[in-house]
Amino acid sequence: MSHFIDRRLNGKNKSAVNRQRFLQRYKSQLKRAVTDAVNRRSITDVANGEKVGIPSKDIGEPVFQHGPGGSREMVHPGNQDFLTGDRIQRPPQGGGSGSGQGRAGRGGKGEDDFVFELSRDEFLDLLFEDLALPNLVRNQLLGTSEFKYARAGYTTDGAPTNIDVVRSLKGAIARRTALGAPHRGRLREAEAELEALLATGVDDEDPRVIGLREEIDRLKTRLAALPFIDTYDLRFQSFVKRPEPTSKAVMLCIMDVSGSMDQVRKSLAKRFFILLYLFLQRNYDHIDLVFIRHHTIAQEVDEQEFFYSRETGGTVVSSALNLAHEILTKRYDSQDWNIYAAQASDGDNWDSDSAICRDILTARLMPLMRYYAYVEITPRQHQSLWHAYQDVMAAHANFAMQEIGGGEDIYPVFRELFKRQEA
Repeated sequence: MSHFIDRRLNGKNKSAVNRQRFLQRYKSQLKRAVTDAVNRRSITDVANGEKVGIPSKDIGEPVFQHGPGGSREMVHPGNQDFLTGDRIQRPPQGGGSGSGQGRAGRGGKGEDDFVFELSRDEFLDLLFEDLALPNLVRNQLLGTSEFKYARAGYTTDGAPTNIDVVRSLKGAIARRTALGAPHRGRLREAEAELEALLATGVDDEDPRVIGLREEIDRLKTRLAALPFIDTYDLRFQSFVKRPEPTSKAVMLCIMDVSGSMDQVRKSLAKRFFILLYLFLQRNYDHIDLVFIRHHTIAQEVDEQEFFYSRETGGTVVSSALNLAHEILTKRYDSQDWNIYAAQASDGDNWDSDSAICRDILTARLMPLMRYYAYVEITPRQHQSLWHAYQDVMAAHANFAMQEIGGGEDIYPVFRELFKRQEA
């Protein structure tokens, strides 16, 4: 029996190509495993790889085999247990496929699931697939450009790594053809004359025969002396720097670290912002990150302090919003920058401050924003800050808010806030 398995287009990177085919084939199972991994992981290892178990019955490859051929009539034996239309009882649950469920038995055999290990990059690709910063309208910076290299034909000099072998060989063939054309023409004429002369019965010692043979040898020597390839033939791929207008974005990360944010809520907030941080760093090369922590007062901090500082205190959310507006006014002109913000809080705030937060957002921040996402981490009833922010969402389409009740809600809420929008 012959088996045929299609493994075309493998080339020298056979394993890499097959790996990508595998990822495409089992993407739904892999994405489900990635989602489960994010929900159960701690803050420190949220971006590591993952091992995914795939049932062995799902990884078989289709094969071709030779059939018996021709026209045949077959008689299959019947049975004593079933007739046409009988219902077959469902087999008992448990066991099989290496699941490890049920009691030990004396007989039977099974097969363990196939375990596939995702690398860190593959894990992040699946994690952030179909996500993007919403409402991205590219503000072009006048007078500011980034340069990218583009193909610009061929040149006669350049670095050895840029040599175009095919174009160089074509040039060498053209040069040898052009330079050798007169000699090849005369060589054909001399060989024809010599053949005609010898056909008349002339002796080899005849001066005319000797002269033609010497000319033929000289022409062949001239043709053989033409170099196969010359420095004149070399052609190099040429690249030029072309300016391209840049669009820049800034993301404000605002996190409540007040006393009402217990360790569980702070961990959930950190996991949300770590997902956001990995997403931005993974998908956008040119984006500024501004980290703001607040209790009664707000501070702009670096990445390390934002995620790992243990400072705490009361709650005045407006201090963070005022600081955010001050930073944007000084460093990020909304005409040149695409401005985004993400805020995480437990919803607890000084009662009279919630209305101030609503006014700051409505009058000062939202006109500058492409998108503002608010996440409230609380299992209890919403307080004044949530209701104030509902007024902001009703007035501004680029304001979104979601609630996180536990660790299992972080990734679904994150995907909902930053899902890619149709153009």
